[in-house]
Amino acid sequence: MNVVPADLNNVESIVNEIVTRHEGNKHELVAVLNDVQKTLGYLPESALIQVADGLDIPLSKVYGVATFYTLLSIKPMGKHVIRVCESAPCHLLGANSLIDVLRKELRISIGETTKCGTFTLEHTSCLGLCGVAPAIMIDDEVFGNLMPDDIPAILEKYK
Repeated sequence: MNVVPADLNNVESIVNEIVTRHEGNKHELVAVLNDVQKTLGYLPESALIQVADGLDIPLSKVYGVATFYTLLSIKPMGKHVIRVCESAPCHLLGANSLIDVLRKELRISIGETTKCGTFTLEHTSCLGLCGVAPAIMIDDEVFGNLMPDDIPAILEKYK
């Protein structure tokens, strides 16, 4: 992700520019929300309202999409988002031990962000990397065939 959150006072102009870039096409809702999140760091309520207005679709639909997809977030996220795969292969091959180390190293639980705002820790249903389970994803980078001892060195790269 590596997003530097934009000034939330400019939400209206930011969202308008993104909607215009997508030609106001309501079929581009997921792409619009993704672009808004890349710019703002998350999807604040004011942005969801502006997207609904700009694409002329109900706010309930925008909210539903924003909360359905795990890569979208309606709450502020850390500079780096760590997603731990919870698919059956990852679970069976040690994802819980990775979560234990991540929780200890970061001093947060799943769904939380570190006090310094550097990391957010989340579950994700599947990363599609069963061949290298257990796996995690930090921002857009994937790490597989992990052992608990691998976690501190990986985190160090992002500090």
